[in-house]
Amino acid sequence: LIRSAITLLCGALFATFAVPSRAEAPVKIVAFGDSLTAGYGLLAGDAYPSKLQAALRAKGYNVTIANAGVSGDTTAQGLARVDWSVPQGTQAVIVEFGANDMFRGVPPATVKHNLEAIIQKLKARHIEVMLAGMYATRSLGKEYYTAFDAVYRDLAHKYGLVFMPFFLDGVVGVQNLNQPDGIHPTAAGVDLVVKRSLPSVEALIQRVRGRKSS
Repeated sequence: LIRSAITLLCGALFATFAVPSRAEAPVKIVAFGDSLTAGYGLLAGDAYPSKLQAALRAKGYNVTIANAGVSGDTTAQGLARVDWSVPQGTQAVIVEFGANDMFRGVPPATVKHNLEAIIQKLKARHIEVMLAGMYATRSLGKEYYTAFDAVYRDLAHKYGLVFMPFFLDGVVGVQNLNQPDGIHPTAAGVDLVVKRSLPSVEALIQRVRGRKSS
């Protein structure tokens, strides 16, 4: 009888401690950008947001990443749609714009104005922001590329953002990592972008979690 009672007690204790705590709600992230985010020329599952979500989940992060990339978008077009492209409930946004501005020769000051307005709108909604930097092609001249490159660094510093200095780091100029246009990454190129961006995105997630616990 005593042995049975002990067995029942142990079973009850095991059941108590074996019940998992309520699963933490997923961190809701929006990848907001141009064709580099949208996945131009790729299957949906090979686009940056899809592959990033898979990589984060493989590391144990409970996240959802929505693809709010539109091919061809400039910073001005991103600003025009930020309010409806980033739905209520979003906790973090990866902002990736600028390549199309650069190819069109948009003045860096205009790029900075538009990006800053996007950042301000997101911050006003208490959304954490990661800024993905872009470098201008050197053929545009030193004056242009120096000013353009500095836009991202300066904004990240001013607003204390999680910052990835160059979104296409390690991909630009590598033939097998780019589609025939030499601009958009292949699926393998996206894999490298995901790998290089993971530390920044993990820092972004930690900021969201830090807010929840404070």
